[in-house]
Amino acid sequence: MKQMTTCIAASAVALWLAASPVRAQQIPLQDKPFAEHKVVLQLSESDPKKAGLVVSVANNLMKYYDPDKVAIEIVAFGPGIELLKPDNPARKAVESLVAQGVRIDICLNTVDTIERDTGKRPEFISVATPVQVGVAQILHLTENGYTLVKP
Repeated sequence: MKQMTTCIAASAVALWLAASPVRAQQIPLQDKPFAEHKVVLQLSESDPKKAGLVVSVANNLMKYYDPDKVAIEIVAFGPGIELLKPDNPARKAVESLVAQGVRIDICLNTVDTIERDTGKRPEFISVATPVQVGVAQILHLTENGYTLVKP
């Protein structure tokens, strides 16, 4: 009985998502036709050391490989979106990564949840690419040949 209830609930959620007008389109994969390596970096913690490590890993990959030979996407969700706030001390480093071809995603579900909880929509830097569901973006990337790294 429990499995049937779970299945019915999952079906209802799937139907709601399919019919929801606010559901964002899946963003296309990066246009890096010569990329030999594809990496998605997960950032789901607000710890500045963890965020710094993610930025460092992305920088190191860009230095190790030719920037045209590596596609890097950072997906920030939950507390990890702290990295993308305008007053974050790592802002210049993040903007530098984007200028070098790294895509940095921000989870709109997280943004919506914060707005619902606080009554104020959080601001984030303009170089962040909004995705509706951060974890779904990670899944989409891994299904398309990206390697997930959780520094």
